[in-house]
Amino acid sequence: MNANGSVFKYGDNVDTDVIIPARYLNITDGNELAKHCMEDIDKDFISNVKQGDIIVANKNFGCGSSREHAPLVIKCAGVSCVIAETFARIFYRNAINIGLPIIECSEAAKAIEAGDKVSVNFDTGIITNKSTGESYQGEAFPPFMQEIISAGGLFPYINKKK
Repeated sequence: MNANGSVFKYGDNVDTDVIIPARYLNITDGNELAKHCMEDIDKDFISNVKQGDIIVANKNFGCGSSREHAPLVIKCAGVSCVIAETFARIFYRNAINIGLPIIECSEAAKAIEAGDKVSVNFDTGIITNKSTGESYQGEAFPPFMQEIISAGGLFPYINKKK
């Protein structure tokens, strides 16, 4: 499993309230909800993001409330992966549960810039900045977690196993 795309870059402590503002949580359709992804931190995100693009952030991405909507809207917006120095614990688990690939790599998070073209190999954890030619070793998920993400999340994974 791999991800390839252009980078949207954010700083520290990107919380769930800016990933998906609470005022939209009454919307039940993930694709409709995704139209408001990142709008309180980046008004142009949803009009510029393309299928397969990648979010890169610094420390504590996804902090704040435990809403599962945050990784869901990122996935529904077409983002193929989030790379960060660190993730808030509940966001980390919610991302796996809904099948959003994430990878921790401090070196990559610091070096990669907005607009860079990046690829991620989830089997090895290798992150390659195609714009600069640099590579970084991220924390690869073990195979069973990759299976959950590949299945589209925990529920599809469990249903597939039945």
